[in-house]
Amino acid sequence: MEMKLELVPIPVGDVDRAKAFYVERLGFVEDVDVRPADGVRVVQLTPPGSACSIGMGTGLPAYDDMPPGAIKGLHLVVADIAQARADLVGRGVDVGEVVDVGGGVKYAWLTDPDGNTLTLQEMAWRTGDAF
Repeated sequence: MEMKLELVPIPVGDVDRAKAFYVERLGFVEDVDVRPADGVRVVQLTPPGSACSIGMGTGLPAYDDMPPGAIKGLHLVVADIAQARADLVGRGVDVGEVVDVGGGVKYAWLTDPDGNTLTLQEMAWRTGDAF
């Protein structure tokens, strides 16, 4: 059986502020921003090159039942962590220093405005077609 993870709900306190951070600062693509019913808003954003998106919104248990900032350690895998970090810092994102943890793996951490944490990850063996 094949399964694909395509959406991870991210709990946020202010959808507009979070959407602006992910789109304007991190460079995610806005796929959806709809209000299908009274009190319901669904926003879906996708990192460039990713098959998995994040979702945020209001009026649904997936968004309302977790406190903002509850998501920790979502990994954003990049081919060149130094360049990715520099690009994000240039957009005003506070990204920690790159840490080489050995085995060709490097990390750098960042936090969204609600306290959800994301990790840039580079794995040296995942390049070209393997990336």
